[in-house]
Amino acid sequence: MKKIFLTAIVLSFITSSCIGQDKNAAKSPSLIIEGGVTTPLPDDSNKADEPKTDKAMNSIYDFKVTDIDGKTFDFASLKGKKIMIVNTASKCGFTPQYADLEKLYNKFQDRNFVIIGFPANNFGEQEPGNDEEIHAFCKRNYGVTFPMMSKISVKGEDMADIYKFLTKEKLNGFKSSEVQWNFQKYLIDEKGNLVDVLLSKVSPTDPIIVNWIQGK
Repeated sequence: MKKIFLTAIVLSFITSSCIGQDKNAAKSPSLIIEGGVTTPLPDDSNKADEPKTDKAMNSIYDFKVTDIDGKTFDFASLKGKKIMIVNTASKCGFTPQYADLEKLYNKFQDRNFVIIGFPANNFGEQEPGNDEEIHAFCKRNYGVTFPMMSKISVKGEDMADIYKFLTKEKLNGFKSSEVQWNFQKYLIDEKGNLVDVLLSKVSPTDPIIVNWIQGK
């Protein structure tokens, strides 16, 4: 009889211990009980402190920028057009390309083609002026009529978001690149997809560009 009584006490103790363990596990979502072994779950409390990654963009049409007159320019307004984006400068050896850019724009603007100029001072401080000065320079010296945007940075820590899109494959879905100098050219097709990157030395009237505009 004494053995039976002792056995009952032991069984009661084991059962209450197991129940207590189950209750504690239920209260603590940070524990996993498997095969009698308790393992802590990974701690997610610091996830908010992890560095944020760049938001993937679908196309160039996701962007709104400020033009050289201080107005909002929505790239969604260019749907269905081929776009050439160029970082420009007023005191560069390639500055005369403004003339060929204007020539190209005048020839093909009625054929769903547009040029977007982004003045930038990233190379040799060759674009030191403010928007008003840049605008006056372009009009006076080259008669520029294609859309010009407000001055931005096209590389480095302060790179404009639109150039992050243009230079990072994970955002544009085409290729990664680096803006190497003034008047580098990015070609965007009618669906908003980046399709080519051309260095400064490639003239705006080069057959590569003209044939692309004409769909050849």
